[in-house]
Amino acid sequence: MPTPSVETSPLGKETQYCNQYNPELLHPLPRLTGRKSLGLSEASLPFQGVDIWNAYEISWLNSKGKPLVRLAEFRFPADSSHIIESKSFKLYLNSFNLTPFASEQQVREQMQQDLSQASGSQVAVVFFAVDAGLAPQSLQGECLDDLDIDVNHYTPAPELLTTQAHQQVEETLVSHLLKSNCPVTGQPDWASVQIHYRGPKLDREGLLAYLISYREKGDFHEHCVEEIFLDLLRACQPEQLTVYARYLRRGGLDINPWRSTLSSSPANLRLLRQ
Repeated sequence: MPTPSVETSPLGKETQYCNQYNPELLHPLPRLTGRKSLGLSEASLPFQGVDIWNAYEISWLNSKGKPLVRLAEFRFPADSSHIIESKSFKLYLNSFNLTPFASEQQVREQMQQDLSQASGSQVAVVFFAVDAGLAPQSLQGECLDDLDIDVNHYTPAPELLTTQAHQQVEETLVSHLLKSNCPVTGQPDWASVQIHYRGPKLDREGLLAYLISYREKGDFHEHCVEEIFLDLLRACQPEQLTVYARYLRRGGLDINPWRSTLSSSPANLRLLRQ
């Protein structure tokens, strides 16, 4: 069986939509492919984390042929061996649309089984009624976006990150100016990012310029957040560090990677523009 890759994924290709349940539509991609470029190995990750996916287009048929609709939250552990390519995930979810199931629990358990097998780790799946979904909230922290800075870099420039080593702080900073691009189609991926750390004080203007420097970066959401985490870890050498990005919805899905030196689990804070 060929090794899964971006080139063999449905990204950027004309696709026929399947409305009958088909787990073979899922296209897993090895996390290690992106992590090798960051000098990481599966045995020595400097973070813990999770990728929270929210799905807004979940539907199937009950035993009488009547459609049911739900919202869903999926949590993929950051130490899973694979991520799921997002278009393949959408195609997989759409394959439930004309498939009858005996109960909502059966649908949820089937998704959990398929996604856990594809990603190589236990995936948590929660369904919500349409009227009981996540209410929009704001990321807590000081927003950097009004800083009046000159911007000259639109590809990642970690040299912009500097600290005031004599000043130790614990703070939470936020920006809504993070943007990267799909590595295959070039479509823009917009995000808000929250950074919490305890350690030498980061230069805020440099941090904002650094986040903006991802504007022409072509990579998956998960890998961008891991690169940001590592660059901050190396530049600041903090006692604690958490990076949480909330990407905007595309194709009925939003992806929200969270990486941290802490072992806690993040809240699923849906933002207004998600």
